[in-house]
Amino acid sequence: MGNPVLVELTRGKVVESRHRGAISVVDSSGKSVMDIGDTAQPVFSRSAIKAVQALPLIESGAADAFQWGDAELALACSSHSGEDRHIERAASMLKSAGRDEADLECGPHWATQEKVLIHQARTFTQDPGAICNNCSGKHAGFICTAAHLDVDPKGYIRPEHAVMKAVKEALEDVTGALHQEDQCGMDGCSIPTYATPLTAMAHGFAKMGSGDGLGPERAKAARRLVNACMAEPFYVAGTDRFCTRLMELGKGRLFGKTGAEGVFCGTIPELGLGIALKCDDGGTRASEAMMAAVVARLLPSDDPLADALAQMSQPTLTNRNGYVVGETRVNLPN
Repeated sequence: MGNPVLVELTRGKVVESRHRGAISVVDSSGKSVMDIGDTAQPVFSRSAIKAVQALPLIESGAADAFQWGDAELALACSSHSGEDRHIERAASMLKSAGRDEADLECGPHWATQEKVLIHQARTFTQDPGAICNNCSGKHAGFICTAAHLDVDPKGYIRPEHAVMKAVKEALEDVTGALHQEDQCGMDGCSIPTYATPLTAMAHGFAKMGSGDGLGPERAKAARRLVNACMAEPFYVAGTDRFCTRLMELGKGRLFGKTGAEGVFCGTIPELGLGIALKCDDGGTRASEAMMAAVVARLLPSDDPLADALAQMSQPTLTNRNGYVVGETRVNLPN
């Protein structure tokens, strides 16, 4: 029968769209706390796993060598909107290692958020470069890690490059899942991406948030990255983006990161829980609603954050005139 319908969107009193998906919540010991749908099926983690991919940046000593703070670390874990502050910070990160935009191998693209795209179209004198790619912060982290290790950054996106080998080792250690060639694809920004069970991703983020099950240095690096993202959520996403709003609302209690094709991962450090979910049809609107609803359920019912997240999971649908035309419903099985 496939995965259950977890999100419905209405128009008037009629259900207009339905989204199926799977959700895994795991504690740091590996025990399943919530399991909905086929959570054993490998799915590409895409950008939801960026905080794990940034571990070599800390562990190599590169972040400290270049004196990076929370904003730089958050941008290294980001899928940013291409706003001016994102682009300027990414360029600054590269400059700190004596590098520039020409070293980026992520490819260029215009912003996908309408307001940012309009701003770019009005102010740019030429087409956007790779520094505008939503993954440029992550790639700046890879390049600066290579520079610090005195490794030629050229070709850093290839699986055989020293930086990508370190990233793969971190992913395998944190998730506990082998990242094999037959489960490997190419991400939108050209680095390897691996299909991994949601249960493994959820366990990995429980470990990222708690430090349990990781070596001392890796646990320290993981916590530093998670804390940086929670402290600087704008640099993880951008103005009015769901990841930013989620972590702003959480005020240091909640980490969440979206990925392409309806994947979302996160952790609630105080509870030692990791979350990984996938909307089958790749719908971001559904994965975001699912994420907010899951965290709301996991928190104590009398926690004000739980109530705020429950409301966040049910946005109303409006038309061009601002009239309310429908609602979002998240249906999590008990």
